[in-house]
Amino acid sequence: MKLGYKQLVADANAAVKTWTVADAMAAVGKGDVAFIDIREPDELARDGVIPGAEAAPRGMLEFYADPESPYHKPVFSSGKTLLLYCASAGRSALAAKTLKDMGLDNVAHVGGGFKAWVAASGPVEKK
Repeated sequence: MKLGYKQLVADANAAVKTWTVADAMAAVGKGDVAFIDIREPDELARDGVIPGAEAAPRGMLEFYADPESPYHKPVFSSGKTLLLYCASAGRSALAAKTLKDMGLDNVAHVGGGFKAWVAASGPVEKK
């Protein structure tokens, strides 16, 4: 294998902004930030979500982000900062880089992911 997941995640982290959990917590409920949960539906059901987060599993991300797609979600063209998260920040780094590669500049992800959020006593909403 020429390029494994560790290198892909490292490259993604070098290309996108990473917010601390504290900075992300301060953004909850602010109108200019949209939390995007890219975990799978079973993870959301089992563990809950950051309040107000929009579900967009990574497998559908490009379709949700592209305004020409029949699956487009308006949050991706809202002009808000899109703050992605997953369980531990690997998938969200890759997803944020993908969105950046698609031309979205207002993208970042939460360092440490949902696990770090919960460890820091961040609010969680059960689905």
